[in-house]
Amino acid sequence: MNPNPDLNSGQGQNQLQNSAEQRAVLTNSGIIDARSLEQSHKRLAEIIQPGMTVLDVGCGTGAITHGIVDMVGSEGMVIGIDNNPDLIEKACQNYSHISNLRFEVRDIYSLPYENQFDIVTSARVLQWLSSPFAALEQMTQSAKIGGRILVLDYNHEKMDWKPEVPDSMRVFYTAFLKWRSDAGMDNAIADHLKEMFEAVGLQNIQVTPQHELVEHHQPNFQTQTLIWAGVSSFKGEQMVQECYIEEGKRAKAEHDYRKWVEEEAKSQCMYLLSVEGIK
Repeated sequence: MNPNPDLNSGQGQNQLQNSAEQRAVLTNSGIIDARSLEQSHKRLAEIIQPGMTVLDVGCGTGAITHGIVDMVGSEGMVIGIDNNPDLIEKACQNYSHISNLRFEVRDIYSLPYENQFDIVTSARVLQWLSSPFAALEQMTQSAKIGGRILVLDYNHEKMDWKPEVPDSMRVFYTAFLKWRSDAGMDNAIADHLKEMFEAVGLQNIQVTPQHELVEHHQPNFQTQTLIWAGVSSFKGEQMVQECYIEEGKRAKAEHDYRKWVEEEAKSQCMYLLSVEGIK
């Protein structure tokens, strides 16, 4: 992989960015609302210190962000940004009482900060971008000299279900990955982050596996595995509209997968890496 690809420019690049933005739109925030700093961004929780300034890029409704401000304390400052006004509005409603926590609608490709933060982080965000390297450059610009960039993201090509999901769901998942990649998204971005960090000039790069393994005996098993039933529903509708899968096949995939979770599923592992570097 070229960490700074220049294969598309001008109108073509804008079309990819527009497609990625449309396909990344989150209409139901339930999945991200349920996240927490301690469970959903573990490496970040390990390195935050009281008094730090932190920028959370792609903060959504602030579920992780408000955990960050708890750890930096009253002497620290946290800003959460997202390009979705609805999510930012919900974050502001939930956490407006916290004086050193601010939420802003911002474009990840045009951040107004420079040499400002001790930590600049994003969790599960770059996977939805057509130009993740450009976003990483903006994140790096926002960090102080000596500050840390920390990115958490997936390699969807290494998704592991045991036993194998029904054929109908595998057909859907293959179409889902193509739907993403046709919009310029990198399905394997977790394994490309280290190279991107090197290309942007970050130092002391560290990779920490954070794979999300859930097994049948765990109380949150159905909640975690049924995320993909949700994806086959709300993202599947977009895929049907854009002719990546027929509605009958989408509906069958969702039905068969839900039955598989209920009757056969033993484990699910989503390949997730945390990558950090110093500016």
